[in-house]
Amino acid sequence: MSKIKSVCVYCGASDAVQPGYLRLAEELGRELAKHDLRLVYGGGGVGLMGACARAAHESAGDVLGIMPRFLLNKEMIYDEVEHRIVENMHIRKQMMFDESDAFIVLPGGIGTLEEAVEILSWARLGLHAKPMAFLDEDGFWSPFFELMDHIIDGKFTPETFRASLVHCDTPKDAIDALLQRHIVLGE
Repeated sequence: MSKIKSVCVYCGASDAVQPGYLRLAEELGRELAKHDLRLVYGGGGVGLMGACARAAHESAGDVLGIMPRFLLNKEMIYDEVEHRIVENMHIRKQMMFDESDAFIVLPGGIGTLEEAVEILSWARLGLHAKPMAFLDEDGFWSPFFELMDHIIDGKFTPETFRASLVHCDTPKDAIDALLQRHIVLGE
């Protein structure tokens, strides 16, 4: 049985968010480093992305950023860590998936939601069994979980899929949930 070595973090790239979200991203970065888990993320130096990557790097964690060329000026690559520049979003998302054993979703916008839903969709289709946890301290993801309950209750997704939906309120709980689910899934 292999162990989780890399965690992909999906999150927002805006500095205009509530400071609590940035602090949560920093806490997650430090917690990943503490657990000797490599952070794989979108490569940016702004918003939650930058906060998480800086905190992981400053805590002696291993960090890999993956950024499409067209976002270099917008998301301001965090060049203190290893990074790969790719040609488009499809390659970025596939590489982030390939480089990761698990996923944590911090608060973010439509891009963060799209990435998370794609990974959940791939799991639903049986394309992978990598665990995922949604992380917030203020119920940011609660409406998403209400929607997922609605979809499951409507029989569009089987009841068993609820086990794939993990909602945590601390970085430690999110990492613990991933490690526990990893063992349960037998990955």
